Amino acid sequence: MRDFRDAKAMAQTLREALAAKSIPLTHSDSLELIANVLGLRDWNTLSARIQAAGPPSTPAQAADSTAESPPIVMRQETAADSATLDRYAGFYQLNDRAVFTVTPDEHHLVMQLTGQRSVRFFAESATEFFARIVDAQVSFVVGPDGPATSLILHQNGSDIAMARIDAAAARKIADQTAERVKNQSANPGTEAALHRLIDGIASGTPNYNEMSPPLAAATRKQMAWLQPLADLGTIQSIRFLGVGEQGEDVYSVRQANGATHWRIALDDKGIISTAWVTPGP
Repeated sequence: MRDFRDAKAMAQTLREALAAKSIPLTHSDSLELIANVLGLRDWNTLSARIQAAGPPSTPAQAADSTAESPPIVMRQETAADSATLDRYAGFYQLNDRAVFTVTPDEHHLVMQLTGQRSVRFFAESATEFFARIVDAQVSFVVGPDGPATSLILHQNGSDIAMARIDAAAARKIADQTAERVKNQSANPGTEAALHRLIDGIASGTPNYNEMSPPLAAATRKQMAWLQPLADLGTIQSIRFLGVGEQGEDVYSVRQANGATHWRIALDDKGIISTAWVTPGP
């Protein structure tokens, strides 16, 4: 029997059923609909729960009546005074293309990553904050003089540290990213790096030395989820589609048995700092 961890298969079934009736439905819309059917706000929330739960049950596991889906953690909001919130306000660097901006708003913090919508975070303790519309938490590291020196974003099983930067540095990153988005030109090296990355994941031996430490750690954790890329067969073509809102290059990859969309970015040393994949057409 299918459960929430089979959401992508359920979305595909929905698309095929509607297509048979000449009713078009995009892949992203089908995922959002399945998330709503399962009682969750959106696909991001459902995706985070799937990541936390692990792969779908095998027949043997399904036969065990004691096996249950892990519950979504219910977090309790605590009061946060304005002085505490002010210590966290500012800019934190994710990479050389994206900045995490933290802004106090009444008794809460509003956080926004370059190219994404803003999200309200609520205090769980003096240094821990959580979001309600996505499964994400933030821990602040406070320096001896009071203001935070860095933060750690906890999301999708990864802990991503970001150091505080000043407003001038944040503006420089924003301007450079905006210029890349405006020009819509591929960064030299991303196509070749993507080809190597896909081949490495498909073979089960990706070159972690070509990845930033956070990306390498995330890839190790998600290898079981990425292995189906091997079933898609050899790469037939890689087509550049444009530059994403965080300055990452977007590619459509056609393989012998299917297609995928990839977003990839390299740092100033040529190391892959960002890479993620979604099903293609």
